[in-house]
Amino acid sequence: MKVSNIENSRYKGVEYWTNRISDQEMPALCSTVKTLEKLAKDDVSSLSILGKSVMHDNALTSRILRVANSVTYSKGISQVTTVSRAAVVLGFDTIKNICITAKLLSSLLEAEGLSEGVYHRMLKLMAQAFQAAMLTKMLLKGYDEELQEEVFIASLLYHLGESAFWSTGCAETLVLDNKLNQCDSSQQMNQVVREVLGTTFEQLSLGLARSWGLGHLLIKSLSQPDQRTPEIRSIFLANKLSEILCQNSPNMAELSKRLQQTAGMLGLEVDELKGRIIRCHKATKTMADAYGARILVEHLPDPKYLQEEIHESQPAPVIYVSDANRQLQCLRELTQCALNKQDFNQVLSITLNGILTGVGVDRCCVLLMAPNRKSLIPRIVHGEGVEQMKASFKISLNSTKSVFQDCISLKKGLFVDNPSSSKWRLFMDDDIKAITSATGFMLAPLIMDQTAIGVVYADRESSGRRLSEGDFTSFSHLVDMANVCFTTSTK
Repeated sequence: MKVSNIENSRYKGVEYWTNRISDQEMPALCSTVKTLEKLAKDDVSSLSILGKSVMHDNALTSRILRVANSVTYSKGISQVTTVSRAAVVLGFDTIKNICITAKLLSSLLEAEGLSEGVYHRMLKLMAQAFQAAMLTKMLLKGYDEELQEEVFIASLLYHLGESAFWSTGCAETLVLDNKLNQCDSSQQMNQVVREVLGTTFEQLSLGLARSWGLGHLLIKSLSQPDQRTPEIRSIFLANKLSEILCQNSPNMAELSKRLQQTAGMLGLEVDELKGRIIRCHKATKTMADAYGARILVEHLPDPKYLQEEIHESQPAPVIYVSDANRQLQCLRELTQCALNKQDFNQVLSITLNGILTGVGVDRCCVLLMAPNRKSLIPRIVHGEGVEQMKASFKISLNSTKSVFQDCISLKKGLFVDNPSSSKWRLFMDDDIKAITSATGFMLAPLIMDQTAIGVVYADRESSGRRLSEGDFTSFSHLVDMANVCFTTSTK
């Protein structure tokens, strides 16, 4: 185990871990990736540089050529024997991504000084990521090869921050491993990660992606995971499916939902999709072997759950009640975000978590202004009915009389306590009534550089409970603190 001072680790944050992993823990991988990403695919000299960047590493070169000559990539011609020749035959982007994948797997698998628990976590996460990458590529099979390679590497690196952290073997890995073993929910796990690292694994992945220049698609998939483009959606769903199938006792209702979403995106029946995933799992085993990562095979997601009958029964919805301690905890986290000028998405995530679990609502979301400022579009949604809310909550701002328009123009929070009352009736058309809660809802503006960029919405639609003035005060306090974070981040 590597020695490390873990005091005040919560204040280290994403910048500290990004620099530490890049400069101290994985400098060789960082250097190789940066070199490869800078090479222009239309530059003839890049082929020579590509070969030279890996030629000193015989094991890496061997892995690259073995993958290039595998069934997946072979073009049916004689075997290639040099990296530069492989680039000519397979295409620059393909061989570049094979190089990155091979270097990433070797760097992580050869990590030293890890405890048994930490090493097992890292292997399981690597296997999950590798399966997700193969699934993503499979989901976009009808698209051009260049895009397939781009989504493969983006999906593989989706959890780079967590994989890289575990590979460091520092004192914090032991502390976090022990704390995670005592958690009962994903929410507790996320909180523990923040306490130990001072940031989230998602933000660390994003920090490394930006620092290493890992391409716009990976950065967009991490910073804007709710985008509905085929590439971003495929990366998101493939990682969700891989994560669920990696669990010892997966939530079958959740698996059913993700399978239906994926099948719907592809225009397939769910049974046909299951067959494709099972075939993809077999191909993943072969590819892992080609990359010299056979140890990952036993940790790959288990497709046996796809062959079991998935029941459609949904678990009872979770009803959150007002929790002053949880509100205070989130306000403290937002204060640290303001001091450290944290990422926009992290601020929004903490704010929504505070509203959902602290104020005690059933659902809440961030709606951001469209580029033409004529509508509000859902960006992040928490709570009940997430998918339905994302699909339905698109608010037009063309009407001069609208609670959403007033919230934006007045830069003021609104508590719509009784939507059917004369006070609010004129400010709500049929479209707004159809998507908002009949028992009341809350709105507050998001403000950056003195300009309203969107609103936060919250209600108790599914449980039918009423909101109070106290709930609105707590809700407003959290959003106000988020706006403080946005103000400090621009200074």
